Amino acid sequence: MILPMSHLPPPPDLPRKVGFWGALAVMVGVVIGSGIFRTPTSIAQNMGDPYLILLLWFVGGLIALAGALTFAELATMMPKSGGIYVFIREGYGPCPAFVFGWTYMLITKPSAAGGIAFIFAEHFNTLTGLAWNPQALTCVALVALTLINVLGVKGSARFAIVLTSLKFAALAAVIVLGVFAAVREMLAPVIEGAANASGGSDGIGGFVTVPSPKTLFQALVPVMAGIMWTYDGWSDVGAIAGEVKDPRKNLPRVYILGTLSVIVLYVLANAVYLWHIPIPLMRETPTVAPVLLEKLAGPIGAAAVTLIVIISTLGSSHASVMTGARVTFAQARDGLLFKFLARIHPKYETPAVALWVQCALSCSAVVLLGGFAELAGSFVFTMWIFYGLGAGTLFILRYRDPSAERPFRVPGYPIVPAIFLLSSIAMTVLSIIDDPKTTLIWLGVLAVGIPAVSYTHLRAHETKANLVCRLLLE
Repeated sequence: MILPMSHLPPPPDLPRKVGFWGALAVMVGVVIGSGIFRTPTSIAQNMGDPYLILLLWFVGGLIALAGALTFAELATMMPKSGGIYVFIREGYGPCPAFVFGWTYMLITKPSAAGGIAFIFAEHFNTLTGLAWNPQALTCVALVALTLINVLGVKGSARFAIVLTSLKFAALAAVIVLGVFAAVREMLAPVIEGAANASGGSDGIGGFVTVPSPKTLFQALVPVMAGIMWTYDGWSDVGAIAGEVKDPRKNLPRVYILGTLSVIVLYVLANAVYLWHIPIPLMRETPTVAPVLLEKLAGPIGAAAVTLIVIISTLGSSHASVMTGARVTFAQARDGLLFKFLARIHPKYETPAVALWVQCALSCSAVVLLGGFAELAGSFVFTMWIFYGLGAGTLFILRYRDPSAERPFRVPGYPIVPAIFLLSSIAMTVLSIIDDPKTTLIWLGVLAVGIPAVSYTHLRAHETKANLVCRLLLE
């Protein structure tokens, strides 16, 4: 039997200064990054049926929503900084929690923040006509975003609200423009007459199915991996749960409203892409939004979408920096990492040391790994393992402590969390089948965390929760 750690005295947490809108902006800000601009191309390279593509975007959204509902129950039960780390610690003990935390600190978050900021740097050069080194520019952006986070969580939350509002409004404007153009095209025969319309019908869009380069089974893994990566980030708001005001009320609203809004935005955006851009052309386009806006708004459209990508990736990087350091802070606070990482700035009341260490690791990842693809590939696979463990905690706690106070209960339990848990398992297994060499390397990285535990909290505290780790070490 694995024992919880709730018998330990609760360590101090960060002050609650983030309101509902700030938390919502952080969540949506993490989710909407570069994926909605890049992923449609990779999906088109694997599939040729626009209806099936839109269906999979909707299915991916439902999986994310199932995860958000699951984590909402856990976060309201344990409204502490750390998110998934806290869930895994309470469900399985300190050993798996340490493996998650150290992987998250050394690999996952540095790669995520660095990868998104790298897209910002590339598009900044494109918009300004400069040729600055993308890696150096990425590191400058990460330092600036870290400084904003160090100077106070209130200001950081306001910055997130501004950036998230701008990019959400910009994407919504692109959708409205695309829908308006589609309606105008469809009404052209009525307005201009059938004869005139037939003469200019070559420019009319529509959902056109083309041959797929792969079978459905072959395409399903890379397509769903791309879709779920684009939705990824909905769970990050749990990392700042310890700083959210009235968490029992606000956290469920943030998880649910944030995920639903992103689902609507993503499905509509892809519908507009697929209507106006033929799939063969989409396959040859690095990002689809510039092609769409150039078609709808002329040359100024390409510059406009570059600005949208800059704002979007900057906001996502900022929110990623904000949430990532909270996991490291929580792990150090619990004695599972160096204690200095849990220091709170005496003036600004932020986890300043964890933020700057994360910044250094992110810049190191940018320099060592280089481009976006290398950075993104280093964290997508491992997160699904921990998503599954986090979801499993819900079943463990429901069984172990059925009478515990639960301010929010997952609707449709146990089906809804089971869907997310099974999806996590499926994504992990299918990823291993699709690319065993790369995924086994990352599994080896996770395994290294087990002996690393011996140098931390586990040596000083003999509990049943440590038994598996101790047996593996000795």
